[in-house]
Amino acid sequence: MSPRWNPNPDVRTGRHVVYNLHAHLVFVTKYRRGVFTDPMLVRCEELMREVCADFEVELREFNGEHDHVHLLVHYPPKVACPSSSTH
Repeated sequence: MSPRWNPNPDVRTGRHVVYNLHAHLVFVTKYRRGVFTDPMLVRCEELMREVCADFEVELREFNGEHDHVHLLVHYPPKVACPSSSTH
């Protein structure tokens, strides 16, 4: 590697791939009912981090309000997107 090359921590590499894939996920309650409390959001973040770790996905950001939650995930190309999977 060239000494002038500074690696970007956001760009991941594999044997034959260089990637920087992110997904913004929003989960909304039915009828946008305000059911999430602060303790529920804390527990929800813990659970989402565990699920992300199982899939080798990095949960970059988590935020929520009383009727929805937002996740920003950084994922490798080996993780299939729901729209690309066949049933």
